[in-house]
Amino acid sequence: MDTSSASSASGSSASAGPNGAGAGSGGSGARPVLEAPDIARVLTRIAHEIVERAKGAEDVVLLGIPTRGVFLARRLAAKLEEITGRTIPVGSLDITMYRDDLRMRPARALARTDIPADGVDGRLVVLVDDVLFSGRTIRAALDALGDIGRPRAVQLAVLVDRGHRELPIRADYVGKNLPTSLRETVKVQLAEEDGRDTVLLGTERTAPAGGR
Repeated sequence: MDTSSASSASGSSASAGPNGAGAGSGGSGARPVLEAPDIARVLTRIAHEIVERAKGAEDVVLLGIPTRGVFLARRLAAKLEEITGRTIPVGSLDITMYRDDLRMRPARALARTDIPADGVDGRLVVLVDDVLFSGRTIRAALDALGDIGRPRAVQLAVLVDRGHRELPIRADYVGKNLPTSLRETVKVQLAEEDGRDTVLLGTERTAPAGGR
């Protein structure tokens, strides 16, 4: 996830940052903005949009950004298979060593990079993440992907876009556009990691130190 103040979904930690996805309470007075049925609906919509824009999704490869982006990618792959009747390659892409804040943050455990057997060369790669914030996580993902292969195109699908971009990056598929202030937290919880599906909007007691 592109997070900036809670722990991190895309940083493979269980909690989330101000941006964030995580298993915490979502900050002070957190309230749900998406529940399980909403998340299921937006993933179904995104899957249909991918099929339409990719003209059948015949060469689509889904790569989730750990942690919660991987679970979302797997769910999208299942929905695409229901729509197209074909198995959709799905994997994960760890961006830890490509982050531009390695020197400023504590050491992180490496997550798993799992590229489908046929690779990504000449394919349409759809990166999947839970929250898009500053854009720095996605920049790191593009750098990591460039070291793996040469897709014909790269697109981005996110569950939540909370704004506040610091880089010229935008999502091609968005589950929910959620206007936020920098003092607010966005925490994504998914059943595979957190025991339930929800997106929580809360408020940090202190302003976030940086963005993802």
